[in-house]
Amino acid sequence: MTELKQYQMYIDGQWVDSQDGKTFTSINPATGKAWAEVPEASEADVNRAVEAAHRAFTEGPWSSMTATARGKLMRRLADVLSEHSESLGRCETIDTGKLFKETRWQANYISDFFHYYAGLADKVCGETLPIDKPDMMTMTLREPLGVVAAVVPWNSQLFLVAVKIGPALAAGNTVVLKASEHASAPMLEFARVFEEVGFPPGVFNVVTGHGEPCGRTLTRHPLVDRISFTGGPETARHVMRNAAENFAQVSLELGGKSPVIIFEDADLESAVNGVLLSIFSASGQSCVAGSRLLLHESIHDEVLARVTEKAAKIRIGDPLDDASQMGPLATQAQIDNIHATITDATANGATLIYGGKTPQGHDNGWYIEPTIVDCPNQQIGIVQNELFGPVVSALTFHDEADALSQANDTRFGLAAGIFTRDIGRALRVSKAVRAGIVWVNTYRMVSPLAPFGGYKDSGYGRESGMEAIYDYTRPKTVWLNTSAEPITDPFVMR
Repeated sequence: MTELKQYQMYIDGQWVDSQDGKTFTSINPATGKAWAEVPEASEADVNRAVEAAHRAFTEGPWSSMTATARGKLMRRLADVLSEHSESLGRCETIDTGKLFKETRWQANYISDFFHYYAGLADKVCGETLPIDKPDMMTMTLREPLGVVAAVVPWNSQLFLVAVKIGPALAAGNTVVLKASEHASAPMLEFARVFEEVGFPPGVFNVVTGHGEPCGRTLTRHPLVDRISFTGGPETARHVMRNAAENFAQVSLELGGKSPVIIFEDADLESAVNGVLLSIFSASGQSCVAGSRLLLHESIHDEVLARVTEKAAKIRIGDPLDDASQMGPLATQAQIDNIHATITDATANGATLIYGGKTPQGHDNGWYIEPTIVDCPNQQIGIVQNELFGPVVSALTFHDEADALSQANDTRFGLAAGIFTRDIGRALRVSKAVRAGIVWVNTYRMVSPLAPFGGYKDSGYGRESGMEAIYDYTRPKTVWLNTSAEPITDPFVMR
C-alpha cells in the first residue's frame, strides 16, 4: 500500500498537528484512492489560529510595518509564487483532479494579483473634507479591520485565495484561512511559500477541517472582524448566522447558473467555442460555468449539432497528462447528483443529446462525459440547480425580450455570456441581465484589475480590482481644531 503524504496545519508561523490528533484523508479524484492525510482542526486549533492572527495584528511587527514595507514583502511573495507554480499546480491537480496545464498556469498567474495588491498597499488613503465648521480640519483615514477569516472551496482555490488575502494583507489585516476539506493540501503547500518569504508569525494561518467544528468556530469567533466566503448558498446561510455572533463584516461569492445567450447574428464558430470554454473547461467545476445555453430558435439545431460534434472529440484523461482536455470531477457526490438530475430531467421531457455516462476506460476515478441536455422549459431541476460539472442545459428563445426573461429566471446571478455582432444589442442585454459579470463574445476572462461578484443567491460584495482593498478597511474620521482660542463653555449659549 502506498504511504500517505502527511500534512500539518500552519499556525502562528509553526507547523502543527491538531491538538487532539484527529486527521482525515484526501482522495485523488483521478484514481479514487487516498493520497494524503490532513489534520482535522478542533475548536482549540481554530482558537489558537485566530488568537495568533489577532496578536500579529495588534502587537507583532506586522502592526507597526509601514504600508510600503508590506508592499515590498508582498512583491517578494509574488515572485516566489512564480518559482513554485509547477509544484503548487501539481499538488492542486492531484488533490482536485483539475488539469495540470490549468493549475500550473493559474498558480503562476496569481503572482500578478499579489503584484497588483502590493502596488496598492501604500495607495489606500483617506481624504480631507471641506467641512462646514470654522477652524476645523477634518479628515478621514482608512484603517485595516483586523483578523480576516477566509473560507475557500476546493475549485480554483489558488486563484480564490489570491483575490481574498491579496487585498486583505495589502490593507494591513491578518488572515486565518480555512481550506476545503475536499482538497486541503494545496493551501498547506501555499503556506510554505509564506514561510519561505518571511512573513511575521501569525499574519497568515491555515486551518484544515470540516464545517463542524472548524468552519463554525472560525466564522463566529469574537476576534474575527471580517469573513470572506466562497462556496454554496446553503453553507453561506450558516456563515451569516454565525456572523450574527461577532458582527463580522461578510462578503459572499456563491454559486451560479449562468446563461450563455447566442443570438441569430452571432459568429457561430466563436460562439460554439465559447460554449466549450464556459462549461467543459475545468470539467464544469466553476462557479461561473455557462450551464444554461439559450439559443435563438433559428440557430438552435445548428448550434447543438456543432457543440455535440466538438464535445465528442474532447480528450478525457489523467489530469497530469498535458494531452488531456478534461479531467475527473472532485467528488463522487457530484457524479451521483449529476446522474440523478439527468434522470429527473429526461423524465420531465428533456432530451439527452450527448454524454451523461462514465467515459470508456475510466472506471477508476470520478469521470463523466461532457453532457448536453435539450430542455423543454426553465422549470425542471437541471435548468435551475447548480450541478458543478460538465453539463449544459439548452433552451430556445424567440426574441431579445424572451432571451432576457429566461436569462433572469433563476435565483442565481453570478455571470452571463452574450454572443452577437450587434453592439447595441450587446449593451442593452449586458445592462438588463441580472448578473455581476457579463462577457460579450468571450467567456471566463479574469484580471486583477476587474472586480467580480454576484447578484441574488450568488452573493454580495466584490473581489479583485481596486474596490476590493477598500472592503478590507474601515474609515476613521479625525477632527482637528485649528483655532488658537479656547473652546467655548458648552453651557453658555450665544
